[in-house]
Amino acid sequence: MAIVALMSGTQWSNAAAYERYVGRWSLPVAEAFVAALGTSSGLDWLDAGCGTGALTEVILTTANPGRVTGVDKSEGYVAHARDRIGDHRAEFRVGDAQNLPIGDASIDVAVGGLMLNFVPDPGAAVAELRRVLRPEGIAAAYVWDYAEGMAMMRTFWDAAIELDPAAAARDEGRRTTVCDPDTLRDLWRDADLTDVSTDAITVHTVFRDFDDYWTPLLGGQGSVPGYLASLPAPHQARLRDLIATRLPVEEDGSIRLTARAWTVRGRVA
Repeated sequence: MAIVALMSGTQWSNAAAYERYVGRWSLPVAEAFVAALGTSSGLDWLDAGCGTGALTEVILTTANPGRVTGVDKSEGYVAHARDRIGDHRAEFRVGDAQNLPIGDASIDVAVGGLMLNFVPDPGAAVAELRRVLRPEGIAAAYVWDYAEGMAMMRTFWDAAIELDPAAAARDEGRRTTVCDPDTLRDLWRDADLTDVSTDAITVHTVFRDFDDYWTPLLGGQGSVPGYLASLPAPHQARLRDLIATRLPVEEDGSIRLTARAWTVRGRVA
């Protein structure tokens, strides 16, 4: 199965900007994801593509692991995760999810939060999750539903494409190939994982006001901020004004949207 992952061209280094943009919504998704795994205490976990450490933090606070190893290609994100988490059970390493710096059959639960669309070969990343697992180990992951389920991004790209049809080439909903349950299920089965199942997690993304929605888009971390940074100021202003007319604003000025992630899990026989 040939799969081309999202490669935004944006340098993933500014963890604080990423947190303001979309990282803040990762925590509630991670909480629901870990809870659904229903794992026992004292296990060895791997968080592949750990980013700024949201999923590792949830594993530590809710799953009572023996240890958690977080791996990410971005030195900036790894540094942020180390600063964020002071738990002796957690270790963070710079490394590639397609070539994990982890020994064979040394992990009980290998997970990937929102990382499969940011590696050139998602199948290789899933194969690595399986390689590091012990017998009966669990491999699980989740991805944003960029095509239909991320209202904050869908509103942006629909408006951007209306003003600039060329923007469609940068729309995650059109570029990503790992954002639906069928593709996730195929990836897991192709990696020879068993008992494969998928599910959906939907969380509320509530913005205090329009500025709380718009300002994080100016941080340069991700496809939306990267595209926005490429626009001249007058075009940015037109896009901002168009989006402002389309977001559902409550009486108190808040904007209440939803974000959906697809999950997948499987087991080593």
